[in-house]
Amino acid sequence: MSAGTSMPPDGVLVIDKPVGCTSHDVTNRIRRALRHAYGAAGRRHGHKVGHTGTLDPSATGVLVVCLGRATRLVRWLQAGTKTYEARMQLGRATTTLDADGEITEEHDASHLDERTVCEAFKRFVGPIEQIPPMVSAVKVDGERLHARARRGEVVEREPRAVVVHDLVLVDFTAGVLPEVEFLVSCSAGTYVRSLADDVGRALGVGGHLTALRRLASSGARISQAAALDDALAAIARGDIGELLLTPAAALAQAHYPTVVIAADAVSQLSRGRPIDPTGHDGPVAVVDGAGELIAVVEETDGRARPLIVYSPA
Repeated sequence: MSAGTSMPPDGVLVIDKPVGCTSHDVTNRIRRALRHAYGAAGRRHGHKVGHTGTLDPSATGVLVVCLGRATRLVRWLQAGTKTYEARMQLGRATTTLDADGEITEEHDASHLDERTVCEAFKRFVGPIEQIPPMVSAVKVDGERLHARARRGEVVEREPRAVVVHDLVLVDFTAGVLPEVEFLVSCSAGTYVRSLADDVGRALGVGGHLTALRRLASSGARISQAAALDDALAAIARGDIGELLLTPAAALAQAHYPTVVIAADAVSQLSRGRPIDPTGHDGPVAVVDGAGELIAVVEETDGRARPLIVYSPA
């Protein structure tokens, strides 16, 4: 495909993030591929590419990536429930709460069994508070924690409210340092490495996360995810559209209500004007008769008012 021969795509990609790269690396590689395939003329800041939720370099799985105008939907696509499969080791705590850190304490945990771990899991289901790990993207005083952690700093962090919807033990391997595989469904912003650390502390032996794979994010599933190299190859061939979800489809998959409106209402809404109530609380995706996303609206004062106009007149 020759650069600049067609319009760059708008839509939502579901990527199976490989191990060893950051989420930012993934979006950078996609951005470079788009620039090579479609050119950068008239794009002062390059092609718009954004993801809806960070995965650590050691983690794999669902990474939702928005292209072009669809980057305006990130705040809604990142808000939904996440599901992970994970593994932790009990009896050993680390500085980073995962296997990359230095060991801070170690205990014989051979007395633990499957039942004991399941009982501990129950304490962490529902609304809980977590202290964000130092190795995280959370900002304190304008600087990300992982940057301060690299300088050896440990700063005071405010606890954050999250919700663990489900926490299920999948496999337990007994020993001095038991291995526990588990599934967890949780709200956006939950740190699974903090959860592993907290469970280890609750059991009195410490623990750390050893593997993490995201199976679902705001309705996007691992079964629909494309390998990063396959997506880059599709961009180069000019057929990335076959892998893209439309903006309307991505919002529907993320469980936002969808309302189809008539042509006169499309005309009003695309000019930023309110329309008749949709009958739904919260954000609603509004589409035209062809299924194209016109706007995301929310009702206030008896009218559905646009939060964004996706397809302006």
